[in-house]
Amino acid sequence: MQEITPTDLAALGEAATIIDVREDGEYAQVHVAGTTHIPMSEFVNRLAEVPREDTLYIMCAAGGRSAQVAAYLGQEGYDAVNVVGGISAWQAAGLPSVFGAETGR
Repeated sequence: MQEITPTDLAALGEAATIIDVREDGEYAQVHVAGTTHIPMSEFVNRLAEVPREDTLYIMCAAGGRSAQVAAYLGQEGYDAVNVVGGISAWQAAGLPSVFGAETGR
């Protein structure tokens, strides 16, 4: 499975397609601006919303759930990359975050 650090992902800029797979409450507390929010619990049912033509950077809280979703997407023929350490590592690196927003759906 392909992986990327939050710092390397941030360097890609706004062109990167980030999908956050955390649940609604987690996402509402803190997330990366411009991400697409599809909770892991709804992912299979919402697969049609996932762009097939982009490289997808999959993020969760610490990297476990996103690794599972990235592996699933890889099996389905998507180019998916796991964000190592998730939003926790993103924040630890001091990267910009959005706090207290709606779920973004």
